Amino acid sequence: APTETIRFDVDGMTCATCAVRIERVLNRQEGVEHASVNLAATTAEVSLHEGTDLASLITAVEKIGYSIAPSEETPRDVSEMYREGERAQWRLFWFAAALTLPAFVLAMFGPQELWSFWTQAALTAPVLFVAGWQFHRVAFKLARSFSANMDTLVSLGSLAAFGYSLAALVRGQAHGHIYFETSAVIITLITLGRAFEARAKGRASLAVHKLLDLGAKEARVVIDGEEVMVPAQNVAPGDLMVVLPGEKIPTDGTVESGHGAVDESMLTGEAVPVDREPGDRVLGATVNQSGRLVVRATSVGADTALAGIVKMVEAAQGSKADIQRLADRISSVFVPTVIVLALITVAGWLWAGADVDRAFLNGVAVLIIACPCALGLATPTAVMVGSGRGADFGVLFKRAEVFERAGAIDTVLFDKTGTLTTGAMRLAGVNTDEDPARFLRLVGSVEAASGHPLGKAVALGADERGVDLVEPDGLETMTGLGVVGTVDGTTVVAGKPDLLVSHGLKVEERWIDEMARLENDGRTVFLAGWDGKARGLLSIADTVRPESSAAVARLASQGVSSGMVTGDNARTAERIGSEVGISRIWAGVMPGDKAEVVKELQAQGDRVAFVGDGINDAPALTQADIGLAVGTGTDVALEAGDVVLLSGDPSLVPTAIGLARRTLQIIKQNLFWAFAYNTAAIPLAAFGLLDPMIAAGAMAFSSVTVVFNALRLRRFHP
Repeated sequence: APTETIRFDVDGMTCATCAVRIERVLNRQEGVEHASVNLAATTAEVSLHEGTDLASLITAVEKIGYSIAPSEETPRDVSEMYREGERAQWRLFWFAAALTLPAFVLAMFGPQELWSFWTQAALTAPVLFVAGWQFHRVAFKLARSFSANMDTLVSLGSLAAFGYSLAALVRGQAHGHIYFETSAVIITLITLGRAFEARAKGRASLAVHKLLDLGAKEARVVIDGEEVMVPAQNVAPGDLMVVLPGEKIPTDGTVESGHGAVDESMLTGEAVPVDREPGDRVLGATVNQSGRLVVRATSVGADTALAGIVKMVEAAQGSKADIQRLADRISSVFVPTVIVLALITVAGWLWAGADVDRAFLNGVAVLIIACPCALGLATPTAVMVGSGRGADFGVLFKRAEVFERAGAIDTVLFDKTGTLTTGAMRLAGVNTDEDPARFLRLVGSVEAASGHPLGKAVALGADERGVDLVEPDGLETMTGLGVVGTVDGTTVVAGKPDLLVSHGLKVEERWIDEMARLENDGRTVFLAGWDGKARGLLSIADTVRPESSAAVARLASQGVSSGMVTGDNARTAERIGSEVGISRIWAGVMPGDKAEVVKELQAQGDRVAFVGDGINDAPALTQADIGLAVGTGTDVALEAGDVVLLSGDPSLVPTAIGLARRTLQIIKQNLFWAFAYNTAAIPLAAFGLLDPMIAAGAMAFSSVTVVFNALRLRRFHP
């Protein structure tokens, strides 16, 4: 049955165990093909068969203590949600701290009197049941479905310390047997940790809404001949919009009239403004720097390029890397294991002859220190920050596993046209015995009128040289040979030597030699003549992107070798290769065979990334370990790629690989410290070397450390 993917907003998650539990329940529901829950983004991606009852999914999740709802078309502001959560945690912290501090002072330095004990009980009870209610509420809801998470551990530890102390006080055995301040300090420190964690997670989730904020808020729409300001979301396809210098283009569209230089850096990372004229496509959220543009809206709302970028970043943040799935599997069995370890700790100390107080405190310390929150945050926070930072540079990672695969890349294969080169042909040279301006006027006029792509290059070259072209008379185009037309009363023949000869024009040997020389240099050359002989030739060349050689050099510095795969002839390919610094060249490769080149290298043990922009690149992009699709290319190429480079700048390739490697490094650091922390701390607590209050502070600090370590990716620069 056909499937669809629906995104849900999830509320109530506090740790990795929550995410794993929800994921497991969703995957068990009828009609669900696959579900993935992201703790850091508070979302769930569910692939399900068409016709699946969404209400049953929502009910199933509610039964285990959480709530989900289909996401709005516009993503909710997760960063604002975290800010609200942070403010709430700070309020609870200051409330708890104001009561915990005097209780702690009384316990440590106060008199061992009955009034002091009851005062400590009175001070800590509000801390336990007001500030700590967030833990007890979740723990109780989970207990009803026989499950547990980190809130269960905090709730059990703090309630056990308070309940044990209260029972001792009521029995008249308070001296040396009360730990009210321990329960209060546990709640206070973990609440402080949650406040810092919410702040850090809010900063980590800013990427998507920074992108959304790029969009224009208003649009100047032409209605009944009048320019009217309307909210940008009210623009409909087909509307005419007027964009003045300094204004943002409200939505994607096509220029109807006017000329302007448009700054597209916020979407593509391309620093140089791009000239736009009638017929050109423009993107919403970009800025018109000069000139008045009249734009007809073509795509609005969720169909715009900006919305597509947002969806792609969200998808990457919501996906899971293999390394994260390992952490999730560990987290799912971690909490029950810890509860058992705490009970074993208590029993072990009692069996060894320790008093009940000592055994009890060590068991509480095990419960508190073992919370696996840091383990659950290690990967998703790094992926969130890494994918967000990539968007800043115009690099979009589609899936989290790309960060892992990019770390192993040792070979990058580039397509030539449109990737290492601009893909836009230019007039490279005019060789003639005639007046160059007259020669270009005559030949350029017939070439420009032919409709051939090379003709456009000639027309642009004439415009750059200040030569005016005219409409020729009696134009005749001969496919594969050239064109014949009359300009200013002169019949001009332009094309291959055979065409000139067939029209009775003499072609001197020197022109043939010059053609061969230029063709050996990788140029496309055609002769032109009139009045009985050839008068000169024009040469056309694809333009190498100025950033290409620097990109290849940067890849080499990263330990990555570069190659080029092209359908062009060997002479042209070798010229481009020598210009950009690539010696491994596969020329004359048919479109379907590019993937075979990738396969050959993979068979030799290479980890290959392929960079391309055309339909014919899609098989190679899919075959490669990582496909990097140039965003200026075709939709098919963009779909096939794992990474989208929003501009045609090849220097984004080493940027993408460098950022992916750095992100993977941060993930490994986070997982190492999360595992090491729990591995080292649980035995310390079990053997009585860790006080429960210190354990609470250390547990909170570990989660905050993991998130702030991920935030270091925001400082990444190519």
